[in-house]
Amino acid sequence: MTTTAGIRPTLVHDTTLGPVTLSASPQGLTRLRFGHPSDPARTSAPVAGSPEQRLLDRAVEELDEYLLGLRTDLEVPVDLSGVGPPHRAVLDALRQVGYGRTAAYAELARTAGLVTDGPRRAGAACARNPVLVVIPCHRIVASDGALTGYAGGLPIKRALLALERGQFSLDTAVPAG
Repeated sequence: MTTTAGIRPTLVHDTTLGPVTLSASPQGLTRLRFGHPSDPARTSAPVAGSPEQRLLDRAVEELDEYLLGLRTDLEVPVDLSGVGPPHRAVLDALRQVGYGRTAAYAELARTAGLVTDGPRRAGAACARNPVLVVIPCHRIVASDGALTGYAGGLPIKRALLALERGQFSLDTAVPAG
């Protein structure tokens, strides 16, 4: 399917963390965000049997396995062609933060080669991460270990980190707090 004017094949998948919006190009997943699409007019249903549909199906399967604790990484291909080089370096560095681990923004900035105002720039790139969970920005914390901003919301960040630490299963609703 050829997309026009930024319209991508999109679906909304219900998870134990609430709805997740996923979009894809023929090259890979372009979006994985918590909640419903912010602009439904810029989405379309995937065409049955298309490369986008196969990628979306794979992403849903991998996400469900991850949330059940059966998978530690999502391996679905991603298409980051819409991400500029400075943010791309941070997203690439995020992939080095392993399952069940956390890293501080300053550490992420060093890994990404950001020298000037690195932690702030790393945080800005995390905030613009188009494929949450696949590129695990939920694993980034403040230098004192405190949980700070997450595009999916702090309760979801807390739940993902607890899942990865084996502290609870996401086959039930997200805990309050």
